[in-house]
Amino acid sequence: MDGTYWNIALSNAALGTIGALLGGLVLAGALVWAVPLGIRTRRREPGPPKANEHPTLPESGPVHESSEIREPNEVPRAADESERLTPHQLGGPGSRRSDRQERPRWESGGGGSFGSGGSGRT
Repeated sequence: MDGTYWNIALSNAALGTIGALLGGLVLAGALVWAVPLGIRTRRREPGPPKANEHPTLPESGPVHESSEIREPNEVPRAADESERLTPHQLGGPGSRRSDRQERPRWESGGGGSFGSGGSGRT
């Protein structure tokens, strides 16, 4: 046979197959190498804490949840309409503690469903 045919056959199909096979072998070798590396790394890490090393409750007991009514802060306005405010000009948190701390309640006879448009109790 002529040498030209072998070069064409070797360059197209065979080189692709050999390249995929070598890539797979490299990938498999990297995965096999990673397992012992992970085992050695895990052995150097400290173990889980023992029962007496866990955090304990304070003497006063568990900390309880607190609830308060908040109201929004006013957003400052720019002096000129073309001026933009930067974040440090806006201030801190977007809300503050309200002076009125009573929870709002439903009025008697009012509807219990939000947005239903119904007459409430009948």
